[in-house]
Amino acid sequence: MQRNAEVGLFTKPSSLRAKNRATRRHPLNEEDCRLIEIKQKIAGFDHFIGSWVNRGDINFVVDVGPANSVDSLIEALVTLNMERVDYILLTHTHIDHAGGLAGFMEHFPMARVVCHEKGIKHLVDPSVLWEGSRKALGGIAEAYGPPKAVHQERCIPHTEAHIKDLVMIETPGHAPYHLSFSYRGSLFAGEAAGNYFSIRDMDYLRPATPARFFLKDFLKSVDRLTAFEDQRICYAHFGDAPNSRHMLNRFRAQVLRWKELVEEMMSPGFDDLVMTCVENLLEEDPDLKAFKFMDPDTQARERFFLANSVKGYLGFLEHARAY
Repeated sequence: MQRNAEVGLFTKPSSLRAKNRATRRHPLNEEDCRLIEIKQKIAGFDHFIGSWVNRGDINFVVDVGPANSVDSLIEALVTLNMERVDYILLTHTHIDHAGGLAGFMEHFPMARVVCHEKGIKHLVDPSVLWEGSRKALGGIAEAYGPPKAVHQERCIPHTEAHIKDLVMIETPGHAPYHLSFSYRGSLFAGEAAGNYFSIRDMDYLRPATPARFFLKDFLKSVDRLTAFEDQRICYAHFGDAPNSRHMLNRFRAQVLRWKELVEEMMSPGFDDLVMTCVENLLEEDPDLKAFKFMDPDTQARERFFLANSVKGYLGFLEHARAY
């Protein structure tokens, strides 16, 4: 149910249809909204992290990437002569999405960040987030760099943000305080719809289900996004597709397929259950077939994140068995 009609956190499908008819009158095009790659100095991380940048009635960016690479995004915006940013729309506070906020906001002093109301505390004091990131990501977190604190007065809780034509959808699952955004025919899904890459013109789609994964919440979020009329879907990692409903339905099926495949492997006799599951998924999941066409460094990156996602599934399934 919608908690706030103006904020548009979630609306019944009938209301969504009316809202989306209105937004489609002014669809975005490539000149209005583009994906800017935020380059990383990590082997295998090319075309992995990006920021969606909109220029128009309002100028906004969706996520800003890690602390150690935010200058890359700023330089790209300077090259585009984008002197003003009104809003940073934050899908979630993970350091690969929000780590560079402080540096970005120093360069764009008028910008304000729209964040889930319960995530703002991690922007104001990122110490707990940083320690959790180091534990989960190890050397990758160090390469991303530690986030700096953001001034609270520059943060707008999502429940108080009123931006014309922008619909905010609470989509917990990948992160408990995850938001997706719909704006004039484009759906910015963060990681609520998985990670999507094009490899030699082949699709590669995988869930991003880290520890403390809750399947029901994840699927409800996918269903919330599917309730919108078909539109362009924009992924944080990394690219876009023209048919959101097709991609969301495909992703939903994949999430359930992973549950079945991982659950089948949860029996005695596997010394390294996580990597056994990863290899089985690479063999059995048709949405991962493009993996074999990746270069070795990119494959190593994907094995790491596939293993993280499997750990999320295993934690969920073990908890479900215990109760």
